[in-house]
Amino acid sequence: MFTGIVETTGTIRSYEPNQEGARIELEIPFASELALGDSVATNGCCLTISELIDGGGAFDLLAQTLRVTGLGDLAAGDPVNLERALRVDDRLGGHIVQGHVDTVAEIVALERVGDDYGFEIALPDNFARYLIPKGSIAVDGISLTAAEVEDDKGTFTCWITPHTFAVTNLAKRSAGERVNLEFDLLAKHLERLVQFGKGE
Repeated sequence: MFTGIVETTGTIRSYEPNQEGARIELEIPFASELALGDSVATNGCCLTISELIDGGGAFDLLAQTLRVTGLGDLAAGDPVNLERALRVDDRLGGHIVQGHVDTVAEIVALERVGDDYGFEIALPDNFARYLIPKGSIAVDGISLTAAEVEDDKGTFTCWITPHTFAVTNLAKRSAGERVNLEFDLLAKHLERLVQFGKGE
């Protein structure tokens, strides 16, 4: 379980495809505080440390993970957003994030507007029902608020503060790239309850 408050960024040290999926090695600033089996949200995807390496960790990615996330787009040298799992006594500064990516979507625009940044992202039709204006969404593991949801354009826009822009990998992202999206857990559970209530 995570909050979507990115702690820091790390760097892909290596990315090696294999028969099962892929293995990545990350340079992680808080590597000395990690243990085998710990969960680390990497661009919003919950990954488990399979090996501790000097200054970082190695993670084994299943083929299914590569199919439903943008982690397969990564290459050595790319920055990634990192967050350790939530402790029970932590403040929940963002929103409840599982690290279970729902889909990937394309960045439509990421532009500076005054001191802030407008971040427009494509909203896949089959997931649009989970997002409302002022609702929470995790984008590459960043807890953001959908300021505008434009169903006619099939996009949503979040406003990024200078602090968030500075401490995440957003400075290295651009239009046309893909990001991981995780929609609000409560919305998905509510939909499921309603379906059962209707006998579906």
